Amino acid sequence: RRLYFDTHALVCLLEANGFTTQQSEVIVSALVKIMSTNVDMIYKDMVTKVQQEIALQQVMSHIGGVKKDMIILEKSEFSALRSENEKIKLELQQIKKQVMDEITKVRADNKLNLNLEKSRVKELVSFGYFLLETSQHCHAQQDRALTQTDRKIDTEVADLKTMLESHKLDNIKYLAGSVFTCLTVALGFYRLWI
Repeated sequence: RRLYFDTHALVCLLEANGFTTQQSEVIVSALVKIMSTNVDMIYKDMVTKVQQEIALQQVMSHIGGVKKDMIILEKSEFSALRSENEKIKLELQQIKKQVMDEITKVRADNKLNLNLEKSRVKELVSFGYFLLETSQHCHAQQDRALTQTDRKIDTEVADLKTMLESHKLDNIKYLAGSVFTCLTVALGFYRLWI
């Protein structure tokens, strides 16, 4: 074991400052023992380069295994989420098409009903004043029918809007779930790297 100071020079220095030779040698001997003990304690906590490289190789192989597992997990999870999102998009497009078809059908029916009622009213007006009273009665029925038709249209449109909003909310929930899943996986990766 190497000492990084000259023990003889220290003995001489102590003797020059009033210590006897025996006292100086005892002090230097005590210092050497203290330093040896401290160095031994330090060496116990140290690792050799070979041990450090072995530990590093073990950690790197473990990280490599975790990377492979995460890549496999990522591919399977993301592909499942993508397929689920595609299914939801297709369902939404079908529902939207059905809603638009229903709206178009209701509008066409209403236009047809209105045109029929208008033609009836015109025929009744052409017959004269007597028929005018009858036409007023028909107008009242027509107004009731139109009001009922308008109410039906409004309720159907409101139902369709409600259905669309609920599907939008479901899509947002699935999207939020996908984002939180991705964030969870990313945080897991981040945590493993640190």
